[in-house]
Amino acid sequence: MTPRLTTAEPVDRTTTITVHVPAPLRTYCAGASELAFPATGLRALLEELERRHPALHRSICDETGTVRRHVNLFVNTSHMRDRNGLDTPLAPGDVVTIMTAVSGG
Repeated sequence: MTPRLTTAEPVDRTTTITVHVPAPLRTYCAGASELAFPATGLRALLEELERRHPALHRSICDETGTVRRHVNLFVNTSHMRDRNGLDTPLAPGDVVTIMTAVSGG
């Protein structure tokens, strides 16, 4: 069974943001499909992600902290570009979904 959260402690979803991690990136967070962090904004969430899972953060953001072109971040059902980008505020219970581009032929 794939681990869903990175912490053994119960997660209070009323005070945290849930991050859905796609399968190709789970290797960077001990196989977790979901992570939970307290954060008030998308930028703060990515900073917390950098502290806790630096390899996952590097796969999402470049060395300047900009989200990589092939990565899309959704807050609930809206793309971050349709909101305030990295300045998008987050509220407890929000869900951030990481989506990576898929290519092939």
